[in-house]
Amino acid sequence: MRNPFRRGPGRLTPAEARTRTGTSGGAVLLDVREVSEWNAGHAPGAVHLPLTRLLAGAALPGTVEGRPVVAVCRSGHRSRQAAKLLAGRGVDALDVEGGMIAWERAGLPVTGGRGRSGSTA
Repeated sequence: MRNPFRRGPGRLTPAEARTRTGTSGGAVLLDVREVSEWNAGHAPGAVHLPLTRLLAGAALPGTVEGRPVVAVCRSGHRSRQAAKLLAGRGVDALDVEGGMIAWERAGLPVTGGRGRSGSTA
């Protein structure tokens, strides 16, 4: 049951986020960390758009337009901010509670550059 006193978009566990952004889930996992963090390791299939660019007014990539978004960052703070910003723009947006740290702790895959396994920076 949704808490009527909580403000902003909802939050998902890493497992819920993976299900919603998987091949049949339909949502896009949007990684809002900076380039160095992304390069260290990210979830396979995620789309990268740093929060700093979103705050500067950047539009979502064309592959994301019209689809639900699940934002993720390192710990959940920036992704929460991104989800609120996107919801304000009319996007169906949620975020991953605990971010990539929780994602990795849950044993979910993290890939680095050139397809190697990655780690959370």
